[in-house]
Amino acid sequence: MKSPKPERHLLSKSTFMYGCQCPKRLWLHKFKPEVRDEEDEAQIAIFQSGTDVGMLARQLFPGGIDASPETAYLYQQSVADTAKYISKGHTIIYEAAFQYNGVLAAMDILVQQNGKWYAFEVKGTLDVKEQHELDAALQYYVLSNAGLELEDISILHLNRDYVRSGDLDIQQLFTATSVLENVVALQPLIQQKEAELKDVLKLKSEPAIEPGNHCSKPYPCDFYGYCSKDLVEEEAADEEYHFNTGAIGAFLETIQYPILFLDFETWMAAVPEQDGHWPYRQVPFQYSLHIKHSEETEVEHMHYLAEGPHSPHLQFALHLLSSVPQRGTVVVYNKTFENMILNQLKEEFEELAPAIEHIQERIVDLMAPFRKHYRTPLMQGSYSIKYVLPALVPELSYSELAIGNGGTASAAFYNLKHATDAAAIETTRNALLEYCKLDTWAMVKLLERLQVDLNKASANFGDPFAS
Repeated sequence: MKSPKPERHLLSKSTFMYGCQCPKRLWLHKFKPEVRDEEDEAQIAIFQSGTDVGMLARQLFPGGIDASPETAYLYQQSVADTAKYISKGHTIIYEAAFQYNGVLAAMDILVQQNGKWYAFEVKGTLDVKEQHELDAALQYYVLSNAGLELEDISILHLNRDYVRSGDLDIQQLFTATSVLENVVALQPLIQQKEAELKDVLKLKSEPAIEPGNHCSKPYPCDFYGYCSKDLVEEEAADEEYHFNTGAIGAFLETIQYPILFLDFETWMAAVPEQDGHWPYRQVPFQYSLHIKHSEETEVEHMHYLAEGPHSPHLQFALHLLSSVPQRGTVVVYNKTFENMILNQLKEEFEELAPAIEHIQERIVDLMAPFRKHYRTPLMQGSYSIKYVLPALVPELSYSELAIGNGGTASAAFYNLKHATDAAAIETTRNALLEYCKLDTWAMVKLLERLQVDLNKASANFGDPFAS
């Protein structure tokens, strides 16, 4: 016989957090879900990663009973089942659900030890973040008011110092951090927010809140496309044209033929899948290399794309070293990233360190002049290549590509491990090659544009924008 169920909740942990980020997000989620942005492949991968981490964390407390509902609409049954499991003496409950005053909360793991209850919320991050404490504070509020006294509440997060060697060590993979003190201090805020957000749900129309920084913090809002659709795109009106002739001339003098335009793509997983990996290690799987041997020669292109996430990244390193000439300037866009990957490869494969260092010694960052010395309104205040390229080389665009950004590229490559259709695999691999190729071809064209504008600036007494 099933336990009696409470009435359906007004707020859940998720919707409470939506409302804290932006009341409009909460209202749209409840009343206009059809205008939500479509999930891209990278977002889906993030959600799945969180689910996988949560399931692994259960192994720290084996033998528990699962109170998860069959669907998201049946959480009231989970509340009733949780109460039943506690009354029957179960000491480990997964997805233990509680409800108080119309607010629902489900703990990832609830454990009783020596007659006292301990709550654990699992996060697929390397640290405890501010939003995690607010999340836990709501859960503490619901559980304690629903009659369950907690001895402690902790965030189970990934251990940044764990490096896999052999079988996955679950005990070493996770770190438990108590947040009880901060959670207790947040209880007045939880009560205040509960009342405010319930009032939001009484509104007949969506709150009048304009897009801003809150749209991406602490998480990207899935209604941003809807909220921003009517915004008039301003070409960064506060930005002026700026071209520092001396600085750009000095930058260009550092570049010597042959010029090697290099870009990496990486994948990462929350849970390390191979020896030598740690949580969220960025593992290189692809590079594109355009080579211009002299001012007169055509540009040559070379590339590498691993078979899949199972491929040893030693193959990447060896292929890279065989492709990059021993002389010439190595041009990248954001050298911090490429150097991080190369440093990791040096540490792992010591025999390759001298050759890798020879590449690093020749790296020049094409992003540098666009950070301080070259600006136009069309860059919208950004020096990201995704803004600089359409501003200066409008004939090139990422928008026409099947894969148009690094996050999508990483997710698409990682998901090849699950693919079985040969045609779909080939399509994805071709899309990855085209995306990475555009990254380095974009650098070729941007460097050409810098030289053209420098020549124009010299002819126009320092102003390349003069007619």
